[in-house]
Amino acid sequence: PTAAPGAERAVRPTLDEPFRGSPAAGWADGADGITVPAARATGWMDTAQVERALRRSKEFMVAAGLDPGVLRGKRPERAVALLSPHQRDVREYLRAALSSAPPTEETDPLLLFSRFRPDQAELVGDVVKTRGRLTYREGERGAVEVTADVTFVYPVTPAAGDGGADAEVIRTIVRREVVMSWDDPSKVITEPNTMSLVSYSVDMTNGGCSGPTGYFVPPFGTTDEQPDSASRLDPYDRSEPVGTATGAGGCATATRS
Repeated sequence: PTAAPGAERAVRPTLDEPFRGSPAAGWADGADGITVPAARATGWMDTAQVERALRRSKEFMVAAGLDPGVLRGKRPERAVALLSPHQRDVREYLRAALSSAPPTEETDPLLLFSRFRPDQAELVGDVVKTRGRLTYREGERGAVEVTADVTFVYPVTPAAGDGGADAEVIRTIVRREVVMSWDDPSKVITEPNTMSLVSYSVDMTNGGCSGPTGYFVPPFGTTDEQPDSASRLDPYDRSEPVGTATGAGGCATATRS
């Protein structure tokens, strides 16, 4: 995209229509919103191998950002299984991020995984709207380097709500860029069907900005997440790189949600 999507009529989301008044209303549901390019022989892989690498890269994004159990706070087992066990820094991050200890900005599991506390927020319905794509190129030592750039829109309501017609609905909006390297096993120690992480960054709005907790914390009962001096971001604008407004792991106040 070369610009942000046009403005929608400002209407309040409801339990029956959690995406109304949002550009995401016209987006695809779940994994269908993550597009995958045609495969071609690249680096050490032939066309069929590149196709598998792209499929597994999409599986990682789905497991990390759409798995119903993970969204409710469970361990992201399927996503972790796709990560190389030989990448020491990632192993250390996962050990810290998925432990019971409070996370830091460097060990926040939200850098890679989407999670809500089930006693604080619950998803409205079964649909998460997405828009994003995978691209790929030849990386270091002939690896196939896949970049995923995906925006997830999660409609949530307070867990303690009575479910009435006036229940509050907030959309937590997360855009992630994850760069994955499918390495040549003749040059890099790896395991079959696993990849290395090159980088990961996130833009987040309506997910809490008071410090890492390991979970998104939608600002129920408030009108603004941060003071006016904070970074402001149109979470539906995919024309700029991730982190342009917030930095590699920051959050911002949404100019619209």
